[in-house]
Amino acid sequence: MLVNLLGVTEVIEDGISVAMTGEKLRAIIATLALSPGISVSSNDLIDELWGERPPRNAANSLQSHIARLRRILAEGSGKPDVREVIETSSSGYILRINASDVDALRFEQYVASTERIGSHSPQQVADRLTEALALWRGPALLDAGPGMICRTAYAGLEETRLIAHERLIDARLALGKYQSLVPEIEQLYMQYPLRERFCEQFMTALYHSGRQAEALDAYQRTRHRLAHDLGLEPSKRLQAEFQKILSHSSVGR
Repeated sequence: MLVNLLGVTEVIEDGISVAMTGEKLRAIIATLALSPGISVSSNDLIDELWGERPPRNAANSLQSHIARLRRILAEGSGKPDVREVIETSSSGYILRINASDVDALRFEQYVASTERIGSHSPQQVADRLTEALALWRGPALLDAGPGMICRTAYAGLEETRLIAHERLIDARLALGKYQSLVPEIEQLYMQYPLRERFCEQFMTALYHSGRQAEALDAYQRTRHRLAHDLGLEPSKRLQAEFQKILSHSSVGR
């Protein structure tokens, strides 16, 4: 069984998509899938489903939702024994699948693996990160509800996604693909104006594409935005990139 969380919650059994109707069922499968093979306590699941206002019979309601989820998985896949995938433990429930069967966890594994590859093989890094980012079908945990576990996971996945974009751009810049990268980086730079790494990469791509003035202007826009929104100066790294481009531009005049 595969569970996809990078977009609409989706369960795949032998290539068959099992419809997950109902926010609470999606929240249960998502919460269990974020910790495959590990018992998630009933209390944590109750908090995830109902927050600070659980029903008086929350434990029974949770059991009913688990039973319904097992039934849907069994009927949707045509395998009565698929219900054994959700195992009852002494304190809660366990989803008996591997981390590699969950797209969100597979994505994190792919991104982490690029740290081991390092800078000696930018093409290999680019290929792995392209594969990782292709797993995304929309916002992570899009329809899994507002529970704290899913909200925390969303924040972590979103940050890892941005890191993946940064590393992918670094790898492509190392391969000399400056001009073709400008539109892609510009989109990220505009979408995340306070993320200095995108500004630095945008400046680098512009400069190596013969667009020095635009690179310097990008820095000034980020500097003003940081000062206005956060009361901060650009990092020393970003300032160094600006000075490097500024001195090279002056020499070229």
